[in-house]
Amino acid sequence: MSVENFEYKSSMDRLETILEQIDNSEMEIDELASAVQEATELLKKCRRILVDTEKNVQEALANLEEDANG
Repeated sequence: MSVENFEYKSSMDRLETILEQIDNSEMEIDELASAVQEATELLKKCRRILVDTEKNVQEALANLEEDANG
């Protein structure tokens, strides 16, 4: 598993945990703000990983197309 895949998976796992705690009212109100901030940062990280992955896939496909036409 690549580092990005590990980071994405662990971030998503943590997000699920935070959401479950919020959903089940397992979190005190003063913990809620920090949990929402952490979730926001995790979402940003996951989005960056997805954008980078999409860019890499598009570049690979473009290179493949160039080779086929080349």
